[in-house]
Amino acid sequence: MTSDPDYDVVVRHDATVETRDGTELATDIYRPAGPESGEPIAEPKPALLVRTPYDKRERERVERQGNWYAERGYVVAIQDVRGRFASEGEFYLLKNEAEDGADTVEWLAERPYCDGRVGTMGTSYMAWVQNALATRDPAPLSAMFVNQGAANAWTATLRHHGAFELRWLTWALTIGGGFAKRALDDPDVQRRLAATDTRDVLASEPVVRGQSPLRWIPNYESYVFDYMTTPGSDDFWTDPSINFEAHYDESADVPTVYAGSWYDSYAKATCDNFTALADRKESDHFLLMGAWTHGGQSTWTKPYAGETAFGAAMTRDYLETKLRFFDHYLKGRETWDEPRVQYFRMGTGDGTSTTAGRLRHGGEWATGTDWPLPDTEFVSYYAHGDGRLAPERPAETDSATTYEFDPRDPVPTIGGNCSSYYTFEPRPESIEELPVADRPTKSLTGRGGYDQRTRPETFGAEPPYGPLEERNDVVVFRTPPLTDPVEVAGPIRVRIYASTDAPDTDFTAKLVDEYPSSADFPSGFALNLTDSICRARYRGYRREPDFVEPDEIYAFELELYPTANVFEPGHRIRLDVSSSNYPRYDVNHNTGDELYGGREYHRATNTVYHEADHPTHVELPIQPS
Repeated sequence: MTSDPDYDVVVRHDATVETRDGTELATDIYRPAGPESGEPIAEPKPALLVRTPYDKRERERVERQGNWYAERGYVVAIQDVRGRFASEGEFYLLKNEAEDGADTVEWLAERPYCDGRVGTMGTSYMAWVQNALATRDPAPLSAMFVNQGAANAWTATLRHHGAFELRWLTWALTIGGGFAKRALDDPDVQRRLAATDTRDVLASEPVVRGQSPLRWIPNYESYVFDYMTTPGSDDFWTDPSINFEAHYDESADVPTVYAGSWYDSYAKATCDNFTALADRKESDHFLLMGAWTHGGQSTWTKPYAGETAFGAAMTRDYLETKLRFFDHYLKGRETWDEPRVQYFRMGTGDGTSTTAGRLRHGGEWATGTDWPLPDTEFVSYYAHGDGRLAPERPAETDSATTYEFDPRDPVPTIGGNCSSYYTFEPRPESIEELPVADRPTKSLTGRGGYDQRTRPETFGAEPPYGPLEERNDVVVFRTPPLTDPVEVAGPIRVRIYASTDAPDTDFTAKLVDEYPSSADFPSGFALNLTDSICRARYRGYRREPDFVEPDEIYAFELELYPTANVFEPGHRIRLDVSSSNYPRYDVNHNTGDELYGGREYHRATNTVYHEADHPTHVELPIQPS
């Protein structure tokens, strides 16, 4: 169903919301107006709040959030977060969003044009701020549509077992820092950032304080290094703006949609939030997981992700979906009768090539009552010394595979759960000729499903290009070709039994749907589904670093991001194990030094065990046939 506008819109720019510490946040207010009079209507309406670091005046944000929902009978408030664009204060990624957001909700509810009910919406950072303000439980908060937001910055999205997601560095160097107040106020600073190719910064890793382009925006450099280096035991990681899991009990109890996608950088956090809160709270909670990549309306309406096509059935209208939700829970209309869990089951396509060269992986929507799905059977598939991956536990008493991990030659990232791995596209024009706001960005990693083979555009790859599995530092385990379909839907866990001769190293795991050779793909297609990483010193989500003893065997637990996929007959289920995935995650130098403490590298000898007492395996959430 497609809605029609009922109102015209009037806008008040830069209304001031004063927070509890006196900082003034600039907020644009969009109000429904009479189509004939052009004047704001007298009747108070529910309000929808969007808090953004991306400029509240950006055209798409104005049209798709401000005007669009105001035309349909909502007051819409779009606010620049602290320290960004027109708002006062100093920007520090995420840290002030709980209190600033709660203060804004209460301010908005007190306006005479608001009926006292406030809903929140937004994607990515604009989802993160919703979860943050919910921890403060402001009374007027009445509904949330959280699209692709975080849960616990230590366990996923910022750090993973201590490893750092480098998208936060590349974000700071491009669409973050390029619009920092200092850059906006000083053309020379903006010129330096616009001329920065983040590929050069990454190629000369590690980034060093005071020696990267971030030195021109010190507050951005400060927060980036805080997130990269702060120990897990520090109270920093329990702040309500950063770790929502630590504050679930006191968080707001309001109807909420947690929306995400299998190839989004927040896929795990989205499912974690729903799983923790759906039964803990009295209000209705919903989980909606597609197979698109990071983003809102523009990605929800694409039938593909990366090199993988899913078909028109996957597409949804993000704006209309949110409208139906808010109309039901803020206006009492019968517009929302959705199942508690909706997810896109990937993998029912025919495997041919589209005209654009994408793999027809296909899929369809499915529903459930809870997550993980109630009838899920968690089945372990074990690694074997001959390279097999099988449900049978290995019987060998002495079986292992050893490889050399050279941190100066990390395994390249090819698609997956990536976002914000950007560089400004190098251009000859000056910033006066081509402002930063108009400069195109280029993805360094790709996003979504990709054939796991390097190509000329793969960052960090050198010829001869080819499958990642052919690298000496990638250990591959695969099932025989399947005779029956295997459907998985839910969390994916991997336990790697391993040792190293270094005091610290990393282990990575990647789940792959391996297609056989076909006319359209003569070399087959190794489709990445999900992955994760574990830094040895922080194994088991330790908060305190605990270095490993050389050559001692440890269990490294990895929580890959959840997924839903049908492995069709003839396909193989594949598990890739290695020690890097760059630049999705930073590279461990294997020295045991402080993170980002120097440029010394150590080549590690890492061993993966697949024997009776140390059975490396992946646990798959199998669905009944």
